[in-house]
Amino acid sequence: MAQRASTASKKSPQVTPQVTPQVTPQVNPPVSEQISPRVIKDLHERMVRIRLFETEAGKLMEAGKLPGFLHLYVGQEAVAAGVMTALRDDDQITSTHRGHGHAVAKGVGFREMYAELYGRVTGACLGRGGSMHINDLTRGMLGANGIVGAGVPIAVGAAFAARYKGEDNVAVTFFGDGATNIGAWHEGANMAAILGLPVVFVCENNGYAEFTPQSAHMLLTDVADRAAAYGMPSVIVDGMDAVAVHRAAVEAVERARRGEGPMMIEAKTYRFFDHQGVKGLRHPYRSAEEVAEWRTRDPIDLIEARAVADGTATRTELDDVWQRTRDEIAEAIAYAEASPLPDPADLLLNVYSG
Repeated sequence: MAQRASTASKKSPQVTPQVTPQVTPQVNPPVSEQISPRVIKDLHERMVRIRLFETEAGKLMEAGKLPGFLHLYVGQEAVAAGVMTALRDDDQITSTHRGHGHAVAKGVGFREMYAELYGRVTGACLGRGGSMHINDLTRGMLGANGIVGAGVPIAVGAAFAARYKGEDNVAVTFFGDGATNIGAWHEGANMAAILGLPVVFVCENNGYAEFTPQSAHMLLTDVADRAAAYGMPSVIVDGMDAVAVHRAAVEAVERARRGEGPMMIEAKTYRFFDHQGVKGLRHPYRSAEEVAEWRTRDPIDLIEARAVADGTATRTELDDVWQRTRDEIAEAIAYAEASPLPDPADLLLNVYSG
C-alpha cells in the first residue's frame, strides 16, 4: 500500500467499461502478522452484520413491505468495516444514498434501522428519514444523503467544528466515484486541505455512477489522483480486503488526529446487487460474468478463509457470529413491524422554515 504523491499526471482516456476487478488479488501474510485477532474478529462481525441486515432488507423490499427506494451495500462491506474499526465512538461520519452499511458498522442498532425502513415512529429518525436519510447523532452518524456528494461539506463542517472547539475527533466522509465530479466535493476538498482539517475522504469506487461506468464519466483510472490537485495525499486499497482498508484508515485517521490534515482513500470495490433494490430496473449496463467474477472475491469469504487458515478464528466461532446476528435481526424486524406509524398530528414536528 504505497502512498501516492501529491502531483498530478495525465491519463489516457478510457474507452471500455470496467469488466474485471481493478485490484489484483495479492498473496498476503497471515492476518495475525498484520493486525490483532481482536480487530480481525471485529472486522468480520461488522461485515456479517451489514451483509445480513442488507440481505433481509432486500427481501422485505421485494415482498413490498418497505416504502421508497433501497440502495443495498452488499459486496462493499469491507470498506465500512475497515474504516469504522479505525474510529472512536466520538468520531463522526457522513454517508451516501447507499448508507445502511455505514450506519450498521458505526453502531446504529438493528431495531432503529429496520423501524426507520418501515417508516415507524421507533425508527432512528422517527420514521421520517427512510432508507436514504438515516442518522444517529449519538453514534456520530451524521446522516445518509440522497444528494450525490452532499455529505462531503457536512463532514468538512464537522471537522471545522472540532478544530474550533479544540477537540481531537475526526470526521470521515464516504462517497462514490461519481461524487468527485460534483462541485461540493471539490469545494470540500479544497477547504479541508487549505485549513488542514481532520477529515478523511473515502471514495468507495464500485466502478459505476448509478448505471454509468467510470470510463464514461471521467478520464482518470484512479479517482485518488484528484486529491493531488488540493495538495492532499491519497492511497489506493483493495476495497474487498477489510484488513487493507483498516490499515489505510488507521494511517489516515491517526494522521488527521495529529493535526496533519486530510487524506483520501480510494477503495476499489463492487456492489453485488443492482443500483437500487435487488433486481433493480433490469437495465443491462453490466454483465452477469462481471458480477460473478467480483463475487469470487467476496470480502467476508476472504477474511474468513484467512482467519481460519492462520488460527485467528475457528469455523465454529465464525458460524456463531452469523447465527447470533440472524437471531438479532429476526427480533429487530418483529420489533419494527409491531411499532406504530407516526401520528399525523406530529407532521410539523422538527420542520423548520426561514
